[in-house]
Amino acid sequence: MNKRLISILQYTLFLGAGIFLIWWQLKGMTAAQKTQFTSALSNANYWLIIPIVFMSLLSHLSRAYRWKLLLEPLDYYPKIKNVFAVTMVGYLANAAIPRLGEILKCTFLSRYEHIKVEKLVGSILIERTFDLFCFVLFIGMTVLIQVDKIGGFIKEKIAAFGDNAGMPLWAKGLIVVTIIALIYFGLNFLVKKFPENKTILKINNFFKGIGQGFIAIRNLKKRNQFIAHTLFIWAMYLLQIYVGFKAMEHTIALDMKAACSVLVLATFAMIITPNGIGLFPIFVMQTLILYGIESAYGTAFGWLIWGVATCIILVVGFICLLLLPYINKQTNENSTSHTL
Repeated sequence: MNKRLISILQYTLFLGAGIFLIWWQLKGMTAAQKTQFTSALSNANYWLIIPIVFMSLLSHLSRAYRWKLLLEPLDYYPKIKNVFAVTMVGYLANAAIPRLGEILKCTFLSRYEHIKVEKLVGSILIERTFDLFCFVLFIGMTVLIQVDKIGGFIKEKIAAFGDNAGMPLWAKGLIVVTIIALIYFGLNFLVKKFPENKTILKINNFFKGIGQGFIAIRNLKKRNQFIAHTLFIWAMYLLQIYVGFKAMEHTIALDMKAACSVLVLATFAMIITPNGIGLFPIFVMQTLILYGIESAYGTAFGWLIWGVATCIILVVGFICLLLLPYINKQTNENSTSHTL
């Protein structure tokens, strides 16, 4: 089956599941719960959305700067305005089709900063691997500080996430490692067998570029800054939820521990469905029930936080998409004049 068709079918499946979850969640509410839900949203303190938006933008900017740091060992020094813009365009694309954003980020930055795409792919893989490592650490920290309340719940969600395709998480990891090994040894064999084949050499050079991207982390010139930005990004994620608690009457008493729990489950929702559609409010609601928050109010809070985050991505991502050609107009004109 065509790879593009598989991607479309996969996206349609996840998007359809997300829309179904929205319908199922709202349909399952009683009349009293619907009243609570609408009341919570209508009486929320929307002035607190302003600092949440500010913190969200800062986290995106910090993520862009961190990506820029990963490119410096490869002797690439892209302008931060371009890195931030393509980062937001990537988020915008991912909200529509999962993983499309990573492709567009590489394509746009390669076009405007003249960086080889394979080097960018390698740096993004480093980012994702590092983020996964940080997420696992954050889960561990969250469980440790309140193991009596949410330890079993998070363990259940991790198990469900690992088994959502009838396969345990360790088996998926083993398959990925096996595929990488087969690609590596297979390419080596083909290069030795057909050393003059241009297609094989291009594929080999592409994967070599990805490898060089990974090696770049060892030669990171500003490692402390990279770690600092990582901590800052997660701190901003956490503070957005904590400030969001204060925006609603029924969540105002929740503390930072509860914010940690919500962040863990919300992140799982963002991984499973495109931009967390449908699943984000459900996971948040289920988490807040553990802290004594009624399901309708938990759902309302989930919708509030998800709605703000999604609007930021849609608005800022679209603006960046429109501005990218404009802010690089002078560069493009110079490149054109040099070629004439």
